[in-house]
Amino acid sequence: MASKPQIAIIGPGRLGSALALELQRAGYRVREVISRNNRASRKRAQELAKRLRAHASSSETARIDAPLIWFCVPDREITKAAHDLEQATAWKGKIAFHSSGALASDELDALRKRGASAASVHPMMTFVRGSVPSLQNVPFALEGDASAVLVARRIVKDLGGNGFSVSKKNKAAYHAWGGFISPLLVLTLVAGERVARAAGFSAEDARKNMLPIVRQTLANYAKLGPAAAFTGPIGRGDVATVRKHLGVLKKIPEAREVYVALARVALRHLPVQNRKELRKLLRASRT
Repeated sequence: MASKPQIAIIGPGRLGSALALELQRAGYRVREVISRNNRASRKRAQELAKRLRAHASSSETARIDAPLIWFCVPDREITKAAHDLEQATAWKGKIAFHSSGALASDELDALRKRGASAASVHPMMTFVRGSVPSLQNVPFALEGDASAVLVARRIVKDLGGNGFSVSKKNKAAYHAWGGFISPLLVLTLVAGERVARAAGFSAEDARKNMLPIVRQTLANYAKLGPAAAFTGPIGRGDVATVRKHLGVLKKIPEAREVYVALARVALRHLPVQNRKELRKLLRASRT
């Protein structure tokens, strides 16, 4: 396969759009953008294709004449999308990727049976509407047929990312890891907003005032590691203050549950003073 094969993107959503634009920046030609056969999806495909100077099509009119086809559809739709397109072209010699973090390349078995090689190629990055993140230094989890993974590694390198192998059996754990460091991080901040409201701040003011300490905490974590970045009354073993926190958080039970769960993580994995008394307090907090 050519060093920079032409590519068809299936799914012009947040991931597919961001990936297509980054592929173009890296010197790849996205030849076709394939959408579902509904008005909203077709419109997104047309808009993206115009930016890429590519051809827009639907699952019913797809050409599939690129040698590499990249499925950027929700996890639950990957197998169906592969079945919908298995008769659309001769798959022998083609490569098919999907970008699920949780699912293995087996979701593309229908295309394997027709001669394609397949891989799962998942960027550990968050994609939201209104933002196209750089893929520079982004880790990509790779799994699948050796020939497809080899091509994936080359593409990831051209994107500026870092490819690493993950086994089928570890994909769910890998994806759960990603859940903790992005969506669950957002939920922790949302719980923080709720606590800020109890202290008299609006959600908007809470977000504005949280950002400096959030940024510095991440910088400390990156530079110094978790133990050195960990501060506050739990680390100091300040039982009296932790008791006050738990008391006020009774009015916000979901935030209290998060607080207690994360305190237990600290007791197990980080340097914490006065462990015995803190454990006793947290056990009592269950009642």
